[in-house]
Amino acid sequence: MKTILGVDIGGTKCMVCLGEASDNGEIAILNKVRFETDSDNPEQSMERIADELAKMLEGYKGGNPVAIGVSVGGYVDSKNGIIVSTPVIPMLKNYPIGEILSKRFGAPAFVQNDANACALAEWLYGAGKGSQNMIFLTCGTGLGGGLILGGRLHEGACSNAGEVGHIRLDRVGPVGCGKAGSFEGFCSGAGIAQFAKMRALEALQGSKGFAFAPNLKSIETLNAKVLADAANTGDADALKIFDEIGTNLGNGLAILVDILNPDSIVIGSVFVRCENLLREPMQKALNAEAQSVSAKACKVLPAKLGDDIGLYAAFATALNGLNSK
Repeated sequence: MKTILGVDIGGTKCMVCLGEASDNGEIAILNKVRFETDSDNPEQSMERIADELAKMLEGYKGGNPVAIGVSVGGYVDSKNGIIVSTPVIPMLKNYPIGEILSKRFGAPAFVQNDANACALAEWLYGAGKGSQNMIFLTCGTGLGGGLILGGRLHEGACSNAGEVGHIRLDRVGPVGCGKAGSFEGFCSGAGIAQFAKMRALEALQGSKGFAFAPNLKSIETLNAKVLADAANTGDADALKIFDEIGTNLGNGLAILVDILNPDSIVIGSVFVRCENLLREPMQKALNAEAQSVSAKACKVLPAKLGDDIGLYAAFATALNGLNSK
């Protein structure tokens, strides 16, 4: 068994974990610790990551770690193990976390942005297991992507492949990635909230407001969950909005299908929770826009790993790094 250390850095919490990997890559999670991210003191948060990992190893009877995996949202230089910039800890810039952890624990450390790390996790352990050409979409507050092409992670020229949220689907629409009408704007959790507010405000300025957002105060607090709850009770206006969102999701996926010809697209978070509302319009738009032979070859699947995906993302990053050396 190989001893693996994992680190998942988030905006509110960091998680460190200890596990063992079998020769076929299966992971047994032995220990994990979560703690608050101190965004105002990023160096202290990074030091605590190393300290918590060291504590785990103190009582551990197995071998020395053979690899460390780090998953973090933002832009990373994966070749050199550097967190270049991250929205989860804005003050953390050009931080050589890979080198620091490697020196401390005597093992190679591998760093990936969270979309790539989660793509590896769903490919090795989740919905994309067995795929050779898979696209993973985060579809949470934002919309990011990770690409598994030809049975390996595709990072691009500067570790920045898969930034699908920047694709512009329309000249107007909710803003994501700094662009109105972007894929992230229409289909991320934050984008869905924007889009729902736009439609609710239009309705309020017209003949009457929506039942789930009848006034300005309720529109201000409208989010994807409120919209989904209304749609799941059969509210016609909420269902119509989800039909538009699903159509935009399908249009975005069609671009990816035509360019990359994947055998599967795995989508997390919002799609997992709202598949019943998004599946039909998404598939209809995908079939209409993509080449039929490519659309038929591609399965669109909800992510499987749920709340544990951060754990598996860190371990998958470590194992992928080892196997790519």
